[in-house]
This record gives sequence, C-alpha cells and structure tokens, in this order.
Amino acid sequence: MSEAAWERARTIADAVLYEGYLLYPYRADSMKNVARFQWGVLGGDEPDSIAAQFICTGRITLCVRFLQLQHRGVERAGPGGFEPVRELSAPSRTWLTWDEGIECELPFGPFEVAGLDQTIPLNVPGGRDVEPVDGGRLVRTREPMTGELVVRSEPEGDLWRVTLTVRNRDVAQPMIGTHVIAEGEFVSLLEPPPEAEAAVAACTQHRCFPVLAGKPGEHDLLLISPIILYDHPEVAEQSEGALFDATEIDEILTLRVMTMTDEEKAQARATDPRAASIIDQCDAMTPEAMQRLHGTLREPHSLIPEVPDGIDWWDPFADNAVQPDSDAVLVNGVPVAKGSRVRLHPSRRADAQDLFFDGKTARVTSVHEDVDGHKHVAVVVEDDPAADLHDWYGRYLYFAPEEVEPIGAQP
Repeated sequence: MSEAAWERARTIADAVLYEGYLLYPYRADSMKNVARFQWGVLGGDEPDSIAAQFICTGRITLCVRFLQLQHRGVERAGPGGFEPVRELSAPSRTWLTWDEGIECELPFGPFEVAGLDQTIPLNVPGGRDVEPVDGGRLVRTREPMTGELVVRSEPEGDLWRVTLTVRNRDVAQPMIGTHVIAEGEFVSLLEPPPEAEAAVAACTQHRCFPVLAGKPGEHDLLLISPIILYDHPEVAEQSEGALFDATEIDEILTLRVMTMTDEEKAQARATDPRAASIIDQCDAMTPEAMQRLHGTLREPHSLIPEVPDGIDWWDPFADNAVQPDSDAVLVNGVPVAKGSRVRLHPSRRADAQDLFFDGKTARVTSVHEDVDGHKHVAVVVEDDPAADLHDWYGRYLYFAPEEVEPIGAQP
C-alpha cells in the first residue's frame, strides 16, 4: 500500500479517534468537557469490546488504534516542595489539571486469511513524565493497559468471512475511540457485488461498522469504525484542521471561536494543547480560508417544484405546479400518495443509516419532485415511537420510488 493511501486512511481514522475529544468552547470548566463523551470506549461504564465481521481474500494486516487516558496534574513549587493545584498561572501562560489522550497504534500481521485463528495480546505500558514550568511542574501519569485482539476466519465460497474482536481486559483503564484499520482485499458491506451478497448478509457487527477507506473504486483498505460512515469517506478539502466537535460545521465553530474573549481563549489554551492549536488556527484564518468554508453545496436534494413554461422559478405562482400532499407516483403500477403504506428497501444508501430501515413499514406523508425531475417519497417509519412527532414538525425520511414497495390498500 502506498504511503499516500495509508495517510488518507489515517486522516479519516484520526477524525474518528478524536470525535468528541474536546468540545466547544474548549474550556475545562465547560459542562460539555466536565462530562466528556466519545465513541468506541471500551471499559469504564461502557461495554468492554467491539466486534466486526467482514469479507475478504488473501492476506490482511491490522492496526488497532485508540487513546490511552493520561492525567496531567499541575503542581505549584513552594518552600516545602510541590503542592497539587487545579490551576497554575505564570506571566507567559496558564496550566490546568486535566485528563489528556495519548494515541496508541498497535500494528499486527500480515496474516493469511485462510484458516485464520489468532488471539493477540494488546499491552500498553504505563508511565510518569515530569515537565518543569514557570512556578511549578506538570506531572503526567498513565496506567498500563491490557487487552486482546481476536481474529478468526471461516470460508464463504471463494471468499472468507473474518470475525475481529477488540477487547479491553482492564475495564478500569478504558480504551477510548477504539477502531481498526485493515489492509487487504475487501468486499463492500454497503454495496457488495452479486456473488458476495449472501456472505455480506450473514455478517454481524457489535458497536462498530467496517467501511472501505480508500479512494472510490479501491478495495484494499478497511476502517472498522465506532461511528457509522459511508464507503470511501473523506475529510472536506475546505477544512483546515480538526475541531473535534462534529455536531457543528467548521464555519460555525470557527466563527464561534472568533467571538470568544481573550480571557476565554486563554482558558481554552490552558486546557489542552489541542485546544490551543484550535484557537491559534482560528485566529490565523485568512478571509480567503473562511470564504472556502462558506457556501459549499454537496449533493443537493432541494425539492423545487417543476415550473410551467412562461413562469419564473421564483414566481409565487410556480408553487401551484405541484401539490405534495395530494400528488402521487406510480410504483409497480400502483399509485403511491399521502397515506399510503409502504415497505422500505433502501438501495442508493443516500444516508449512512438507511440500512437500518430495510424491511421496515412506513406511512407516506407526501410526494415531491426535484429540479431534475426525480421523484421523492417522504415517509415516517411506523414502529418509530416518535413517528407522530416527526410528522407534526415535518421531519421525514426521503426515498426514491424504486426503494419503496406498496403494501395494503392505497388511498
């Protein structure tokens, strides 16, 4: 595998590794950072393992990655020695007592996938580091961690189904953001070729999901992620650095950081080196870089009515061209409209979570047509406890006509 391909996979994996590591406003006293939460935590109050199954051939190489918890204690120098304190300030900067994350990367292999049956220990040593600072010192301590990687395979015709489990054996010391990068020759679990559909359908997952991590068309890299992703995920080229808080887009977070006071920025810098990097990155952002974050349109799904000849699209009378509450679309010769019951069969994977709706029954709320003439069927899932609430404020799921199957009597 080329270095460029590996770095591409690592870029995506790092986004997974640090998702939720530190949240805006990046200060230790923010409630969001007092009770921090990340995906892929093994141990502590979370289950001790993740497990995945995937289809491949030939040989595989595995790399287990996670964050090791490191406590950074701040100590002030005094006549009697060093005294633990929550905060230490000097003319140059401030330091806070804080829990940091240390990257751990454990590579294994290559393994012949045929007849594979391995249990590999995962051992990460503890440690203690002391860093002198103005007026005191920082004492960083890490507890040792123990775990295991279990890899087994079984034949699926000409292919192999691999079962991979990462387990933390010392739940008091959690593995954080745990995921695996695999190198080999893999089959997409989202869009498998016809000859592999049965093998893929037999795969089960526990707290993670494997996706192809290389460029589109490549099948030599797999990311087993605790966050649901598409095949061939990528970081937007407009993004200039990690912000850790994926509940917002880069532009909004950057603008929020820019509105922070100098005191708030100093508190963020004192919290964590990565927080300091975010503050510096936003402070140094040029107008051109900010402009790149604004106005990028990806995969538009705007439901613009078809406009009759002679009427401009912005004319209010253009809205009369369609009536989503009463329009219908033919599916297998059956008109589907508001009130229809359908069974969902997502095939386009327009959303990464569409696979959860496969086979579910749903109620149609409206039928739309976009600017390209494509039909969209809006639905609410019938066994969703919040179905009535979604219908009330218009939060629908949208599927193409070929992804729905009419069931029962139609209105």
